[in-house]
Amino acid sequence: MDRNQFIIATAVALFAAFLLGWFASWLIHRLTRATRAELAELDRLARQLHAAEQARISAEADRTAAEARRDAAVTELAETRVEVEELRDYIERKFARAADSDARDETG
Repeated sequence: MDRNQFIIATAVALFAAFLLGWFASWLIHRLTRATRAELAELDRLARQLHAAEQARISAEADRTAAEARRDAAVTELAETRVEVEELRDYIERKFARAADSDARDETG
């Protein structure tokens, strides 16, 4: 085999390897590409995921608002308890004075 035949044989072998690689790549791409049904399914899943994320954000906002209302109610309840205790003390002092006044009137 002379030099020219060797170069031609090498070029043909390299070109055949290139064609075989290109064909294998095309075949793999053709077999693994997504179908329209799969793309529709992915789109549907993406929409569901988006809706679920929006629902989670809404629920989190509702929970935060509920916690704020609860905290306000607890604070108001504590203030009301203090006010009730003050009123009880006031009423007890009034009755104690009235009882002392009545006792002095009976003795005096």
